[in-house]
Amino acid sequence: MHRDDRARLSLLSLILLNLVLCSTAFAEDDRRGSKAHEDLRPFANASRLIAEGRDAFRFDTFGDEAFWGGRLRLHEALAEVPPSTALAVGLKLDVQSLPRGLRRGLKRGLIDLDDPAVTAALLELNAVVGVTGFFEGEDLVSVGVQCALCHSTVDDSFAPGIGRRLDGWANRDLDVGTIISLAPDLSAFGGPLGVSDDDVRAVVRSWGPGKFDASLLLDGKAFREDGKPGAVLIPPAFGLAGVNLHTWTGWGSVSHWNALVANLEMGGQGTFIDKRLDDAERFPIAAREGASETRPEVDRVSPKLAALQLYQLALEAPKPPRHSFDRRAAKRGKALFSGQANCASCHVAPLFTEPGHNLHTPEEIGIDSFQADRSPTGAYRTSPLRGLWTHEKGGYYHDGRFATLLEVVEHYNDFFALDLNPEQQSDVVEYLKSL
Repeated sequence: MHRDDRARLSLLSLILLNLVLCSTAFAEDDRRGSKAHEDLRPFANASRLIAEGRDAFRFDTFGDEAFWGGRLRLHEALAEVPPSTALAVGLKLDVQSLPRGLRRGLKRGLIDLDDPAVTAALLELNAVVGVTGFFEGEDLVSVGVQCALCHSTVDDSFAPGIGRRLDGWANRDLDVGTIISLAPDLSAFGGPLGVSDDDVRAVVRSWGPGKFDASLLLDGKAFREDGKPGAVLIPPAFGLAGVNLHTWTGWGSVSHWNALVANLEMGGQGTFIDKRLDDAERFPIAAREGASETRPEVDRVSPKLAALQLYQLALEAPKPPRHSFDRRAAKRGKALFSGQANCASCHVAPLFTEPGHNLHTPEEIGIDSFQADRSPTGAYRTSPLRGLWTHEKGGYYHDGRFATLLEVVEHYNDFFALDLNPEQQSDVVEYLKSL
């Protein structure tokens, strides 16, 4: 072979070798790229679901306007309610939904907050947190509610009751009972309960701000044996990631409770199945009304449950404001929390509830069984403790029986004979405030 031919052959071989090597490298890069793409898919999916969940949490009525507007005719009452009254019963305004001109007018006192027409305008702007108005032309013809009604508030950055949304915070200003009592037709409550509209109004008005009785239309127990209302405090919907059960009495996960509330409490149109409600002794009304299984032709709830769940689990408990607790006392309280007070035996950090089965009988925690008996579990959940400072209004425990954290600590000090002196009890309180 000629030397030049050999040189050309060697060059061709090198080129072919380089092509093979490059092809192999590109294939490896493709595999790596494909793997990297696959690794990012869960993040993209989570981001999409969280965005969808936030929209559902804030704005989706699940078709419940058929209940609040169609049956209760609540929109007729709201059409007569001025913004000043709406704010007084705990409804909140999302300042970011207000046009700049309206914000300027509110700042300058140019907007008449005693004019019911302004309420209708705010509903049309979708500015009332957790409430949606439905209009035909300028006429308010129905109204629906969302998760955010009870489980969001605002930061009051613009004015009291007006500010940026705080999703997951319990609205302890919201007087749900008074709002319900304004409805012209309460037969949707009175019919299953077997009482008049006036009786329903008396019951719901007894709840007070920040409370709701989700079990009323299941068991009909409007009042405790001591005459106090059967309503419980609205719980926060943040800090639930990693927590097993998500209600005061452990009905189920956040997804279960979303389905139950959306269908049986809010009046949404969706599928819900919980055969425990067929227990006629514990849930006589639910059993009689067939509440254990709802299957409408169009399910507007179930398709939203996954996104709602992910959004709510992504809501972190807010950190306490600076200078809102004594740091030195909190440090001492932390040692007591895990030591002599033995709080950490149930409130296990960092979840501050049991990792696993987090229920206790009433006898185990030294309280009555009224609310526990209204659930399928007959027990109370160990509540997570982070963000306690955000929902101190209304008291502590499921029904607010303890007005302060110190009363909670005193209860356990006595019940478990912890022998904590007053200073030590105060230190534990400061630690709780720091979570």
